[in-house]
Amino acid sequence: MPTTFAGAIAVAGAVFFIVWVLLGAQGLKPEAKLTSQTLFDMVKLSFGVVAGAGALVALIVAYRRQRVDEDAALREATRLHTERFTTAVSQLGDDSPAVRLGGVHALAHLADDAPTRALRQTCIDVMCAYLRLPYTAEANLPPEDAAARHAYLALREVRHTIIRLIRDHLRLPTDHAHSWQGHDLDFTNAVFDGGNFDAAKFSGGTVSFDGAIFSGGTVSLDGGRFSGGTVSFDGAVFSGGTVSLDSAVFSGSEVTFNAATFSGSVVTFNAATFSSSPVSFSHAKFSGGRISFSHAELLGGSRYVRGTIDNGGLGFGGATFSGSEVTFTRARFGGSTVSFAGARFSDGTVSFDAAAFSDGSISFDDATFSGSEVNFNDAAFFGSLVSFEHAHGEAPHGLVPSSGESLAPGLTLPPTWLP
Repeated sequence: MPTTFAGAIAVAGAVFFIVWVLLGAQGLKPEAKLTSQTLFDMVKLSFGVVAGAGALVALIVAYRRQRVDEDAALREATRLHTERFTTAVSQLGDDSPAVRLGGVHALAHLADDAPTRALRQTCIDVMCAYLRLPYTAEANLPPEDAAARHAYLALREVRHTIIRLIRDHLRLPTDHAHSWQGHDLDFTNAVFDGGNFDAAKFSGGTVSFDGAIFSGGTVSLDGGRFSGGTVSFDGAVFSGGTVSLDSAVFSGSEVTFNAATFSGSVVTFNAATFSSSPVSFSHAKFSGGRISFSHAELLGGSRYVRGTIDNGGLGFGGATFSGSEVTFTRARFGGSTVSFAGARFSDGTVSFDAAAFSDGSISFDDATFSGSEVNFNDAAFFGSLVSFEHAHGEAPHGLVPSSGESLAPGLTLPPTWLP
């Protein structure tokens, strides 16, 4: 209270001084005798000061009362939230799948009604934690065990309901009261055997699929929007089924698949757009699966594929590399089918420096090299079929042999590129 009064007096003094300066006053006119009018003005001024002080006190008291009421309302809302939260979590641990489904929906509604952002994040964390619990995929069920299969189907329904509810909230506009955009989603080490995240918007926050196992079914993130924040698949295992990110848009977000393993899965980024988003596949392993960037657009930003591609498929057919830095430096292509057929390289840098191509086949047929720096310096070809038939534009650096030297075995270039 004294501090408030002191502040009010300071402000009043500052205002008086400014007015004094603006009026250009040189001093006060002395009064030999006080007239009745002057005395009356002084009395009015005194009452005005007292009234103003009273109003200020009343305002401060009202403000403090409002703060106390708001704090009390928040405490009450938090208490009720905690009671509902405890009930919902208890339902999640129930033996009955129907009760667990009720707990999932209760948690989602509770997150929508959360009085603070932190409490909403807590509800989201619990839902994500449920997906991280130990889970046996269908492929690992005991054969001809009807009870185990029924339990699996019931648990899968609960898990897929959580995924659907998260997706529905991520589809809402950012300014919507129930939008979960910007919140963290932790799916670390979770097992996915299906689930639909189509058209979800991951805006800000951290989304982690680190160590997640995609073991069957179709996990779809088609049309997803990834802007700001971080999306991480580091150490994830794609061992079965399909993971689809077709037509997804990555803008300003960091996406990493470092040390991920692609084995037996089909992962697609067809027609996806990467704009100013660094993407990394450092030390990733592609074996027996297939990953496709068909007709994707890689615009700006950096992309790193420094892994081993053995007996798998990697497709960039019809993709556009424009204004971006893409590096396959020291990548190993062994016994795989890799396609850049019809790809367009313009206004950027693409490096295959020190890459090794052995067995398998790599196609750059009908690719266009225009205004882009594409390097194959120190690349090695060991029994692999590498074709640039009908390619257009300037030949990549380090690919065309000097005059008198022969082409590497299995390497096919357009006649116009040969010396």
